[in-house]
Amino acid sequence: MNKVNAEDTSSFNYENRPVVLDVDHVEKSFRLPTEQASGLKQAFINWTRGIKGYRIQTVLKDITFQVHQGEFFGIVGRNGGGKSTLLKIISQIYTPNQGSVTVNGKLVPFIELGVGFNPELTGRENVYLNGALLGFTPEEVDAMYDDIVEFAELEDFMDQKLKNYSSGMQVRLAFSVAIKAQGDILVLDEVLAVGDEAFQRKCDDFFTNIRKDPTKTVILVTHDMGAVKRYCTRAMLIQDGEVKVIGDRETVAEQYTLLNLEAERKEEASRNKRIAAAEGYPNGLSARCPVLRTFAVSKPMLTSDETFKFGVEYQYDEPGEFYLAIALHDIRRGGITFDTGAKNPDFRMAKHGHQKVYFEIPMHLFNNGEFRLFTSLRTPMASDPANTDMVAVALDDNACTFVVRDAQNTDYALINNRSLAITPITEEEAKQE
Repeated sequence: MNKVNAEDTSSFNYENRPVVLDVDHVEKSFRLPTEQASGLKQAFINWTRGIKGYRIQTVLKDITFQVHQGEFFGIVGRNGGGKSTLLKIISQIYTPNQGSVTVNGKLVPFIELGVGFNPELTGRENVYLNGALLGFTPEEVDAMYDDIVEFAELEDFMDQKLKNYSSGMQVRLAFSVAIKAQGDILVLDEVLAVGDEAFQRKCDDFFTNIRKDPTKTVILVTHDMGAVKRYCTRAMLIQDGEVKVIGDRETVAEQYTLLNLEAERKEEASRNKRIAAAEGYPNGLSARCPVLRTFAVSKPMLTSDETFKFGVEYQYDEPGEFYLAIALHDIRRGGITFDTGAKNPDFRMAKHGHQKVYFEIPMHLFNNGEFRLFTSLRTPMASDPANTDMVAVALDDNACTFVVRDAQNTDYALINNRSLAITPITEEEAKQE
């Protein structure tokens, strides 16, 4: 955990600050057409048959939360969960079917960067146009203009037409208008990763400074959990139109990570099941080994002080010697972190038939990460007993995933700093046996 962030969070007591955004039991649904009537006659026939021609899609379900003055509030969730719809309701672009939204202060929304820009106008004219769309007077834009141009680093290009800008220049100008607009509440939707590395560092400095201003409130929608942990004082996870969890940023980020891992696992499993359907067995299995799965016994998220316990269920009825080989894959960094080997005596199975065996892995070596366990069942090769043939492998739903999250760790390398102590020695000491 970043030390500065930890201190910032502990020192900010949002409950003592006034509420600037109150979302109370908000619900939103849309009518999606299922068929189109070609004329009044067909519309009348559909009406007499009770065919509505549309279906109701509920996007938000009973959303309730408050944001206090000075907060940097994060909203996260997978695509299609309702985040953007919620922001448009907060920004008064949409009206909720039920519930209410109360805003205390001037709210400046930036749902999509560059919306409202006209390519036939100059950069200068587009700044004033965008300011007018946001409700600012020309005098108010005059006061912000120099700061916007300086931040975007486009002083020499403001009198050129926007269509002559590169895509990067357009994004920088739009983002600069967004963050320099002098509102009390700034609403940003997926706009942190803009511009080149140098511009992103400038943006990072801006958000670091705005967090120190007790009069400014930021609501950020993002998929970047690094940004949530770096900037946000609190966060909220939306899943399928409902608030799944709201609270401290670490907890919300962890829940989002688990949600993503589960969704990715299901997508991969569904894809591979379709491929394996013709064979009549799950992907990686066959009549020789119809059951092979790795399953968690411990909770799916652990600290470095804990031990991950898991089991392997198998069914193998053929006589003779056989082994379980267990490999640990690093999902985010890539590669095989650990493999028991195809013929490890410790993993030679004594019992045939339908069985379950259990194992454990200490977490004290690992940094933060997401990991997946794959188990294969193997037999000695007849021509070369020193090597093995793979009979089956547990993939998709039959693999097992877990996550390491610990404040002592970093996210960069696989092995944490506590696992390796480096002591400087002299050349003579290095040569000693």
